[in-house]
Amino acid sequence: MSNRIDSHQHFWKFDSVRDSWIDDSMQKIQRDFLPEDLLPLLQQNQFSGCVAVQASQSEEETNFLLDLASKNDFIKGIVGWVDLRASNIEERLHHFSSFKNIKGFRHVVQGEADDFMFRQDFRNGISALKKFNYTYDILIFHHQLPAAIDLAKHFPDQPFVIDHIAKPDIKSGNITSWKKGIQEIAKYQKISCKISGMVTEAHWNSWKPSDLKPYLDVIFENFPASKLMFGSDWPVLNVASNYSEVVKTLEDYISQLSVEDQNKIWLGNASSFYNV
Repeated sequence: MSNRIDSHQHFWKFDSVRDSWIDDSMQKIQRDFLPEDLLPLLQQNQFSGCVAVQASQSEEETNFLLDLASKNDFIKGIVGWVDLRASNIEERLHHFSSFKNIKGFRHVVQGEADDFMFRQDFRNGISALKKFNYTYDILIFHHQLPAAIDLAKHFPDQPFVIDHIAKPDIKSGNITSWKKGIQEIAKYQKISCKISGMVTEAHWNSWKPSDLKPYLDVIFENFPASKLMFGSDWPVLNVASNYSEVVKTLEDYISQLSVEDQNKIWLGNASSFYNV
């Protein structure tokens, strides 16, 4: 299979103040990661392109990704940042709508209070996305799933994708409340899910594919193959693994699926969700 899309990765020029979330436990990624670093990994693993996702919360970040995409055609789409709470949100979305590489937006909700997605100003921003055909990436920890479920209920026509399977606590093995949340949110028609970011929720230095399996089982029991897409979460994955190992872990897990379903997960779903 020589045609895959990585639905979730990041680029940055490392800045210790702006990127303070990359603390000393993550020393491996305290450096620049740019398109020339990713391209060989994509090629080695049969990927023809990727979707670059915001890592810091500024329009400057969105412009940085736009600049990279303009020079690297393997960057098929961008999930940028815009202040969804801003009173002039429609004006900002209108501005970005002239850049065809921007497919959607994301906010780092995992860093916000648990009631953040209930806020009226945030929801006002979400309500504006559909008009411009923008997607929204839901980045949360597992305990924020109730707010995400409510968001899905209130915006039934908005295409959402859950990043990193909603960050369950793989390290502790706690699965129950996360599983209930996944069972509930998967019922909504416009919700997709990225199989990404799992190794960094497990024990970084000692995880095995069998640690991930119960969580993958829940995802595949609740979402049809048509709603799932692979994302590497490169370069964050480097703190716990490497690109090829993350790819192989999913290859092995889905090897029993039909070729058609495997193709959806590697290529088709990301292509249609992000319109790339």
